[in-house]
Amino acid sequence: MRWLALILCLWMTPALAVEPDEVLADPVLEQRARDISKGLRCLVCRNEHIDASDADLARDLRLLVRERLVAGDSDGEVVAYIVDRYGEYVLLNPPAQGSTLILWLAGPAMLLLAGGGAAVYLRKRRPEAAQAGLSEAEKAELERIINS
Repeated sequence: MRWLALILCLWMTPALAVEPDEVLADPVLEQRARDISKGLRCLVCRNEHIDASDADLARDLRLLVRERLVAGDSDGEVVAYIVDRYGEYVLLNPPAQGSTLILWLAGPAMLLLAGGGAAVYLRKRRPEAAQAGLSEAEKAELERIINS
């Protein structure tokens, strides 16, 4: 029963971050605001979207998103406005272009380098006797053991 209560608490925390005075009266605009907010990073909490954060800056960003939507901006214009003010770091999933392309390619490149390094290490670690095979004396001993 305690696990269920813990899971429910963890599941509901993102819903509790958006305060009642922030919610827009128009449910369509509110849903758009929620969708946009889930793609924006809280600059205080790091890898958490602004809807899930209780930080003051996250609240300011949520209010800014709603303000821009009420002003008539499209979703793309709202995101562009916030990126212009805070930089691409505010995006939880930045586009793979320009400077972020290096970040997107760095992970797979590091994985390939590590795999190559591990292969070289394991290949050099093998004993020379295993590469050369058995000597005649070892073959005779092996035959004797198998036949007895």
